[in-house]
Amino acid sequence: MNRLEEMQVYVRVAELASFTQAAHELGLSKASVSGAIRTLESSLGVRLLQRTTRRVQMTVDGHAFYDRCRQVLAELDDLQAMFQHDAAELSGHLRVDMPIGFARNIVLPRLPELLHAHPRLTLDLSSTDRRVDIVKEGFDCTVRVGQLDDSALVARPLGSFAMINCASSAYVARHGVPDSPAALGSHRLVAYSPGLAGTREARFEYVEAGKQHSITVPAAVAVNNTDSYQAACLAGLGIIQVPEVGVRDLLAQGKLVQLLHSYQAAPMPVTLLYPERRHIAKRVQRFMHWLAEITQPYVQ
Repeated sequence: MNRLEEMQVYVRVAELASFTQAAHELGLSKASVSGAIRTLESSLGVRLLQRTTRRVQMTVDGHAFYDRCRQVLAELDDLQAMFQHDAAELSGHLRVDMPIGFARNIVLPRLPELLHAHPRLTLDLSSTDRRVDIVKEGFDCTVRVGQLDDSALVARPLGSFAMINCASSAYVARHGVPDSPAALGSHRLVAYSPGLAGTREARFEYVEAGKQHSITVPAAVAVNNTDSYQAACLAGLGIIQVPEVGVRDLLAQGKLVQLLHSYQAAPMPVTLLYPERRHIAKRVQRFMHWLAEITQPYVQ
C-alpha cells in the first residue's frame, strides 16, 4: 500500500471512528487497515489514533494530520479531474449533514438528478437534529436551520424559512381555534426540547408591530426531534410552530390547519457551513453551489 492509499485509509478510519467499518467500506481486511495506520504512525513518529476496546479517537496530532490529508486528497481529485474527458463531471466522495426535514423535503427529491449527472460522485448524507462537529466528524459541509452558535466555520446564508403555526384538524375540532396569543392559555403546545429536561411548558413566539414576543404555554408532550414534533401535532397533541415548507403537503391535504395567521414567529435563517480551508475540492464547491440553487425556491 502506497502513502496516498494509507492516507485514504486513515481518513476513513478517522471519519467512521472504526477500523471495522472502514475496512468494510474500503473493501479491505481489518488487518490491512490496521497495518496501514501502524505504518503511517511509525513513519511520522506520532500517535494518530487512540484505540480502546470501545472507541477509536483522533489525537491532537491525528486531527492536524487528518485535515492535511483531506486537503491533499482533494487536490489530487481536482488534478485527476483536469484530464477527464468531461471536465464538468464530478467524482469522489462527499460527507454532508443537514436537518431531517431539510433532507426529506428539499435535498433527497432532487438528489437523483445530481447523481445521474455525476455517476462517479458518491455521498454520505447525515440527517440529524443534533449539531455535529464538522471538522472532528469529517464533514465537507452542513446545513443549519436556526440561529448559529459562535463558530470558526465559514457561514454562507441561504435565506430564511417562513414560519407558521398549525395544529391537526382533530385538535381544532376538539379545542377550537385560538384568535390571539392570549387565548393560548386554554390550549396546548407540543414542546421541542433536545435535552428533554423535564419540560412541561413550551414557548410560543411571534412578531407583532416589528417586535418579537414570547409567551409560555402548557405542553402535554415534549419531543427531541423534528419528526416526532410533527407526528405529535398530527396525533392531535398540540399546536406547533414550524417552517411552512415542511408541512406544505399536510396543509394541502387538510391534515393540518394553519392558526393565528397574524402571529407568526420570525423567519428561521438557513445557513450553509463549511470549514475554513485554503483548498476546497471542486466537488465540494460544486455541491454547495447546487445546494444553494435548489434551496432558493423555498426561502425568502
